Amino acid sequence: MNTFKIDKSRVEHVGQNFNQEEMLLVRQKTIAVVQQIIANCKPGMLEEDAVEMARDLLAEYRMLRGWHEVYVRFGQNTTKTYGMDSEPNVILGENDIMFVDIGPVFQKWEGDAGDTFVFGNDADMHQCASDARKLFHIVRKKWEIDRSTGQELYRFAEQEAEKMGWLLNMDWAGHRISDFPHAIAYEGLMADVDFCPSALLWILEIHIRHPQKPFGAFYEDMLLPDHYFD
Repeated sequence: MNTFKIDKSRVEHVGQNFNQEEMLLVRQKTIAVVQQIIANCKPGMLEEDAVEMARDLLAEYRMLRGWHEVYVRFGQNTTKTYGMDSEPNVILGENDIMFVDIGPVFQKWEGDAGDTFVFGNDADMHQCASDARKLFHIVRKKWEIDRSTGQELYRFAEQEAEKMGWLLNMDWAGHRISDFPHAIAYEGLMADVDFCPSALLWILEIHIRHPQKPFGAFYEDMLLPDHYFD
């Protein structure tokens, strides 16, 4: 985690096409597609086929240009961090875990959402998936109440994950979101910023994994106050 000074006005700059209502609409669309991808995944499916299915589904919704790769991870690949290639030929089992992470661009606005689903009755996997969502909201509430910096939020997230019995992946630690492309303003992590991130402009990411077993869980959404999650 970097500790150098970052200019908030520069990092949170938006382009001429930025529109709050459109950003929220793309958020809803992206979350809906994530849930459809998960619903289309069944035990016996090859991970590579799931990725192709996800791309086809995004194309149906005219979310043709993603600003990052489509990730559908099964089983042992749920421990892989952002940008890492999956182990090939992994098949979804009857008692297994998977997650989806997509970052589509719809027209001029970026979306980003991710969630985890468990097949079967493995108690540790179910707890991991549940705790990824729970930790997301614990960290989000700290942001909303304490107006914490990005650095503080992810230090807190790491501590809370450890209390729950998980390891937090700090390579997947939040990022900007905006009208496309947000990278003009900032390509770094939320975990590196020394100011309180503004609503609607950031994605809060939680990727945890079991300290011994080869699986993990992922959850992400836009950084927003409580009333957006009612």
